Amino acid sequence: MPATVIVGAQWGDEGKGKIVDLLAQDSDLVCRYQGGPNAGHTIVVDGETYKIRQIPSGIVAGKASAIGAGCVVDPRVVIEELDDLESRGHVTAGLVFVSGNAHLIMPWHVALDGARERKLGNLQIGTTRRGIGPAYADKATRIGIRVQDLLDPKILRQKIELAITEKNVWLERVYDIEPFDLEDVARTYEGYAQRLRPYVADTSLLVDRALRAGESVLFEGAQGTLLDLDHGTYPFVTSSSPIAAGAAVSFGIGPNRIDEVLGVSKAYVTRVGEGPFPSEIEGEAQERVRGLGGEFGTVTGRERRCGWLDLPALRFAVRVNGITSLALTKLDVLSTFAEIPVCVRYALPDGSETDDFPAHQSDFHHCRPVWETLPGWQTELAGDGLPDAARGYVRFVEEALGVPVTLVGTGQGREAVLALR
Repeated sequence: MPATVIVGAQWGDEGKGKIVDLLAQDSDLVCRYQGGPNAGHTIVVDGETYKIRQIPSGIVAGKASAIGAGCVVDPRVVIEELDDLESRGHVTAGLVFVSGNAHLIMPWHVALDGARERKLGNLQIGTTRRGIGPAYADKATRIGIRVQDLLDPKILRQKIELAITEKNVWLERVYDIEPFDLEDVARTYEGYAQRLRPYVADTSLLVDRALRAGESVLFEGAQGTLLDLDHGTYPFVTSSSPIAAGAAVSFGIGPNRIDEVLGVSKAYVTRVGEGPFPSEIEGEAQERVRGLGGEFGTVTGRERRCGWLDLPALRFAVRVNGITSLALTKLDVLSTFAEIPVCVRYALPDGSETDDFPAHQSDFHHCRPVWETLPGWQTELAGDGLPDAARGYVRFVEEALGVPVTLVGTGQGREAVLALR
């Protein structure tokens, strides 16, 4: 299909990068539509590992890759990734495009992000402290600095000067942090501008022309559905909209131009940071899943909390994204378990049970999982087929969601994906 959105169906870290890299082989343009360097995609190709935070994953496959207006951009990170890719022999000139309407992450955003988390203490959200929230906040209050400001040194300096005056007051008087020097910041960002100016583009026009020409466009989100600012487990969410509709907003196209939405879910579930997690695994089994799945953050290295598959949450993701098919990753991680619990519904505080994701925060915070236990397969997943019990696990998920599972991840590499349809 010409336009496909790849969306995380859980709390992020579902393996979207690997799926994007796989589908990018048959795509013409790959587009990142939200988030910033707080999200990482790990891709393994021919034994070589790429950990990408800002540039769309399609660049590893040599495809044109665009960063949309809905993203926040740390120019230092983008330049580091460009340098790394070029040192490995990848061409980036003429293949990487950055929306001029995307907003820049400034050094005070990073400083404020960390300071606010520290001040919250036990109530902290668990952000990556990469400046994402403060950058989006400045965007919403219309005082942000955009990528297109890099094109004009005079405008860039004026906007830095205006912003730094206010931010330094907050840093000094509220958080007792050293202020930033105007000349240092202006000089640093003018250096970034020299490198990034050739990559600034009208990404909305780029996507429109690709679709009109009948080309295949792949939109990749960061994080996941349950971290969506509007529809996720607020306040333990990100500062943007990872759901599929965010792709149309970020790239300035009508939602009717999206043909398919592929949700990506692990065969279990993980989340990073604070917040409720009904299906979280207790005891030694959590460490076992974490170790087998390598469940440590791509960006931060933090341990991910691990849980058994949560069907009410997945059902919610299918609904809010309009998911048309599902990729079930890391099925191989469950291969050593004789029995595999699945959360099929929630028990609510009033004693009732529900198949659906609670609309109210207090219900979700206090709900308990209702389990159904499926047989394990206790054999390595290899070759072109699945053991009967593993196929039964996949079929159970399909029937519960009413959505076909079209891809199954059976290992770490690009080739370790089984196409079921």
